[in-house]
Amino acid sequence: MRLTSEEQAMLAGDHGRAARKAMEILVALGEIFEAECMLPVTSVQIAGVSYDNLGEAGLEFLQEMADGGGQARVLATLNPAGMDVENWQALGIPADFAANQQRVLEAFAHMGVQVTCTCTPYLSGNTPGFGEHIAWAESSAVCYANSVLGARTNREGGPSALAAALTGRTPAYGYHLDQNRMPAVTIDVRAGVQGTFAFGALGRAIGEQLEAQNLRPVPYIRGVQRASLEELKSLCASLATFGGAALFHMPGITPEAELYTSPDERLVLTQAEIDAAVAALNDASDAEVDFVSLGCPHLSIDEIARLAELLRGQEVAKEFWITTSRPIKYQADRLGYTQVIEASGAKFAVDTCCVVAPIKGRFNALATDSAKACYYAYAKNKFKTRFLPFDEVVQQAIKR
Repeated sequence: MRLTSEEQAMLAGDHGRAARKAMEILVALGEIFEAECMLPVTSVQIAGVSYDNLGEAGLEFLQEMADGGGQARVLATLNPAGMDVENWQALGIPADFAANQQRVLEAFAHMGVQVTCTCTPYLSGNTPGFGEHIAWAESSAVCYANSVLGARTNREGGPSALAAALTGRTPAYGYHLDQNRMPAVTIDVRAGVQGTFAFGALGRAIGEQLEAQNLRPVPYIRGVQRASLEELKSLCASLATFGGAALFHMPGITPEAELYTSPDERLVLTQAEIDAAVAALNDASDAEVDFVSLGCPHLSIDEIARLAELLRGQEVAKEFWITTSRPIKYQADRLGYTQVIEASGAKFAVDTCCVVAPIKGRFNALATDSAKACYYAYAKNKFKTRFLPFDEVVQQAIKR
C-alpha cells in the first residue's frame, strides 16, 4: 500500500502506541483486500459497545488503546450499549453488568469518542453527505449511509472502526470504489409495501432470494413508488440481516439509482414472498407475548410522536421498551411525548436495544415491528416472536 508521510509516521509510532496499533490494523486490512492506498474519512460509527458482546477481553483492548494515547481525529459515535446509562435499574439490568458497561463507555470517552449510543447515528448529528468516505460498523446504518445518503463505507468491525477513528483513515477498497457500487441484479417488486413492518418483510424476502441464488450483489430494487425515512431504515436493517446487503439502489428514491440502468439479471418478488417472510417471523401467539419493543433500528421523533398518540390515556400490561437515542429522547422530552408514553407504563430504553441488552432468560416471546429484532430475539435469546405492524405492536402491550 502507498502511505502518505503522515500515515507512515503513525505506523512508525510517532503519534503514540494506540495510533500505531490502529494503523497496523488498517494496513493489514488493506493488504487483505488489495487496497492501493488509504482514504481520509469524515466520520466513524463504532460497534462492539455492549459489554454483553465485548466481554472482558474486548474491554481490555479498549483500555489498552485508551491508555496508549488514542484520540479520535474525526467525529466518532457509538452503537447501542447494553443498557440505558441513566435508567438501567428500572429496566432490570444487574448492577455488576452496569459497572462493566460504564467502564466500556469511559474508555471510549477517554479517546474522544462521543458516547451517543445509537444504531441510527444519521438521526443524531453523525450525518455524512453524498460521496463522503466514512467508516461505519452497524450493519443497518452502513446500508442506510451507502444507499440513502450516498456516503461510502464498508461494514467495519469494531476494531477497524475504532482504528479509523484514531487515524482518520480507512483502506480504499469495497464500497469506497465506484466499480463496486454498480448494481448487479434487478429485483422487481410486484407488491404494495407500506409501513416499517412491510418494508422489514420486504427486506427479508429480498435477502432470502439473494441467499437462495448464493448472491451478494448490489440489488437494483424496482417497483417501490415511495418510501419514508422510517421505512428505509427498516428496509436497511432487514436487508443487512437477512441478505448481508450493504448497498442497494431504488429508482426515484435513492440518490445513486439514476447513475445506473437496470441490470439484465432479474429476480421477481411477489406478495406471496412477502407474506411468507411475515409468516416465518411469527411463531408466538398473542397470549404468549410478555415483552414488547419498538425501536430496532432506533425510533425517530416522528415514530415517538405516533406512539404517544396511540398510548395517550392507555395503560400497558406487559414490559414495553421504547428504544431510541438520547438526542431523540431529549426532543421527546421537550415536546411532551415522554410524559404521555411513560404515564402509560411503557419504558424508554435509551442508548440500548432489545438486541444488545443482557435479557436472555427474562422473557418468552417478543412482539415487534422489526424483522431484524425478530431474527436476534431467537438467534441470541431464544425468544419466540410476534411480527406485526407498528400500531398492532402497541395494541399487544395495552391492558385489555
